[in-house]
Amino acid sequence: MSEAAPALPAEPTREEIDALRAPTLLEFGASWCPHCQAAQPLIGHALAAYPGVDHIKVEDGKGRRLGRSFTVKLWPTLVFLREGKEVARLVRPQSEAAIREALAAL
Repeated sequence: MSEAAPALPAEPTREEIDALRAPTLLEFGASWCPHCQAAQPLIGHALAAYPGVDHIKVEDGKGRRLGRSFTVKLWPTLVFLREGKEVARLVRPQSEAAIREALAAL
């Protein structure tokens, strides 16, 4: 997906995420967050080299269960999943190279 991947209207459950089979980048953040906004070009450019990776943006915040189940504390938090299992994580990524390295682990 592109950097413009929309946030899902309904938060997926942890069970739905754990059941994913495709390589997936799970992005936790908030549309108003300046750190999240700054990371969007980095994420988009890195994902362009990995068209087989699904990109799920999750609007996170107080009371959001999915973010808590992944112990998200800062935004953006990128969780890289292979067959529903976390294989890498980046918090507030500062470079496209770091994101590409994590994507390569998928």
